[in-house]
Amino acid sequence: MVALSGAHTIGQAQCQNFRDRLYNETNINSGFATSLKANCPQPTGSGDRNLANLDVSTPYSFDNAYYSNLKSQKGLLHSDQVLFTGTGGGTDNTVNNFASNPAAFSSAFASAMVKMGNLSPLTGSQGQVRLSCSKVN
Repeated sequence: MVALSGAHTIGQAQCQNFRDRLYNETNINSGFATSLKANCPQPTGSGDRNLANLDVSTPYSFDNAYYSNLKSQKGLLHSDQVLFTGTGGGTDNTVNNFASNPAAFSSAFASAMVKMGNLSPLTGSQGQVRLSCSKVN
């Protein structure tokens, strides 16, 4: 999962998906948070669809900078930053490895994508397409 999360080295997220992190979490780089607040005001409904890059360092390159960002508490999404606590959490060593070793990240990402691609999705009456990803229909 840590390798697959590296896909966040490209792409953007809407303010409504990271606002709570900006204003309520403490494991965020203060300068990073300040730079985002101008485009993502605190009141809910204000700027909800405004976008920010998932990778502040190299937003248009598929690389391992995403992991260095996590080590600097510059993960845009809560789900990203929890991968690195800096206190020896369960995935800290993997994040450290990927941040310092681009080849290790690339190899692990490719393997994880192949593994995920080999999953057999549920079809027909065995599954459902969710109208909202965060809740069952």
